[in-house]
Amino acid sequence: MDVSLTAWVALILGLVALLLLDLFVIHRDATVVSIRDAAWSTAGFIAVSVAFGIGLGVVEGVDVAQQFFAGYMLEKSLSLDNVFVWAVIFSSFGVPEAYQRRVLFYGVFSALVLRAAFVAAGNELLNRFEWVVYVFGALLLWSGLRLLRHGSGHDPAASAVLRFFMRHFPTTTRLAGARLLVSASEVPEADRPRRRPLLGRWYATPLLAVLVVIEATDVIFAVDSIPAIFGVTREPFIVFSATALALLGLRSLYFLLAGVRMRFAYLDTGLAIILAFVGAKFLLADVVEIGPTVSLVVIVAVVATAIGASALRPAPR
Repeated sequence: MDVSLTAWVALILGLVALLLLDLFVIHRDATVVSIRDAAWSTAGFIAVSVAFGIGLGVVEGVDVAQQFFAGYMLEKSLSLDNVFVWAVIFSSFGVPEAYQRRVLFYGVFSALVLRAAFVAAGNELLNRFEWVVYVFGALLLWSGLRLLRHGSGHDPAASAVLRFFMRHFPTTTRLAGARLLVSASEVPEADRPRRRPLLGRWYATPLLAVLVVIEATDVIFAVDSIPAIFGVTREPFIVFSATALALLGLRSLYFLLAGVRMRFAYLDTGLAIILAFVGAKFLLADVVEIGPTVSLVVIVAVVATAIGASALRPAPR
């Protein structure tokens, strides 16, 4: 697949336009998001992704479209774990829903930048060192087994990143609206930390600590997701576009699914199977070739089975 600079520029401009649309049009005000609005915006982002994949198929052929949809389904499935971990983090810090959207926008934006760096690094490693495929395969197998044994449980209070942040950044005891930093002159004496303000005038707020924890967990997710999608396709344009489009609708998906996360009892099992499947695909690349069609069918079947089994399971009290 020969991708021109124009195609890359068009993709990035399209992603920026969707981000701005999400921030300033769809979710402009810091108010509580209804399930109905979250469902409509989630469907809209999925529709854009489907249209993009169909456009790729028209221009580049069916095989390229299958690679995109397999990668997109993989990333969308893995991103469900992001959604549920975000819910745990917000709940642990007691962040009101009206302020969560702002944090998630910063989180999604930085996740896009982080994924772009991981895609570039992964592509370079695979092009320079062919043996890296076995490292990726072993990493994904280990990730799948870890997820199968321990699930995606996350304790934000035990995060080393959070401890480092609280040790080095003077943080107010209460939120200051949706702000990440607040002027020291605006903080009541009772809410001030003992340490001196940053640069003599700024205090961090607990919302900034929440964002730091979210960013740290996203690094862990990226270590799993980027090697996994390279197991579906080696084309950087497809890898990045599928990853980015899967991430863009995560804010809406969060408000749609966060409240029912306990219903997805078998999701971790399904994701573990998918990671193990892609890891095995890497390790057995010299023995058997698994095309994008098979990858797409396996990913869709496993996710559908996990969600269906979760839906049939009695609701937890």
